Amino acid sequence: MPYAEAQPFDPAAIPVVDIGPLRVNSDPQTVAQALHAASQNLGFIYIRNHGIPTEVIATARAAALAFFQTDIAEKAAVTVSAQHRGWLGQGGAKMQDDAQADLKESFIWGYQDAAGDTPADHALRGRNQWPRQPAGLEAAAMAYFQHAHAVAHQLMRGFALGLSLADDFFLRSCRQPLSRASFVYYPAQDAALGEEQFGVGPHTDFGVLTVLCQDEVGGLQVQTVAGDWIHAPPIKDTLLVNVGDLLHRWTDGAYKSTPHRVVNRSGRERLSLVLAFDPDPSTRIDARDIYGADYTPQQAAISCGEYLVWRFGKAFAYRN
Repeated sequence: MPYAEAQPFDPAAIPVVDIGPLRVNSDPQTVAQALHAASQNLGFIYIRNHGIPTEVIATARAAALAFFQTDIAEKAAVTVSAQHRGWLGQGGAKMQDDAQADLKESFIWGYQDAAGDTPADHALRGRNQWPRQPAGLEAAAMAYFQHAHAVAHQLMRGFALGLSLADDFFLRSCRQPLSRASFVYYPAQDAALGEEQFGVGPHTDFGVLTVLCQDEVGGLQVQTVAGDWIHAPPIKDTLLVNVGDLLHRWTDGAYKSTPHRVVNRSGRERLSLVLAFDPDPSTRIDARDIYGADYTPQQAAISCGEYLVWRFGKAFAYRN
């Protein structure tokens, strides 16, 4: 069998949902039900009419590529901090204990106020590190962060409505969110590296929700319930979003956090723009808040901040 074989894209498994009627509030319930249904399947959803201007995406993508193409010394000057901000070089992430380190490089940043300041109230939040080159990276990155975060807010409204909750249920504690964004760079991957080497190895995402803007190269694969892998290619004018482990836990398993991986066999470099949405660190992740005080969840309540510190400690070598 060829290395990292995957079946063709299946639109029945990963549907495309137009979230325009949710964003403008013309028909939020229809969108909410579509998001709800998809989240109970593989938890991966293409979204159309997401509202991020094409120029914001293009500017962010150009700035990201310029950064990854700079000299290693320039990137090393913003090496990832203890608060998970900055450049994480190739081999710095490993998604499973027994896996090989990923081939990808990342540049990570998060919420900051108008003055460029960030609360120093949690182990996974600190001042963003901006490189000297390219000069416009901070502006491009923050513009993308703000737009993608707005998309995540709309989706969280939709999930709440799909669960018959108040539409602000998941957004009640998002004044200073733990959300992070990253530019993720994948070099072309040679199959000779072996069948256990991936751009990013099989994993589920740690947080509440991931918003992904792929380029045209492709390489993302999603695992089905049967254990097979299917391609999740870029679809023009869409974003791909997926349920993370914290939303899976919050809904007591109703919404699925599904393993996925990246294999870049295109012979070209690949770049993704990623937003990992998470609320304030003190937010309680407790299924009883959804299903009622008498409900017995499979897992105990935990704060968003506690959970993420535990997962990051397992995945990123620099934290150890």
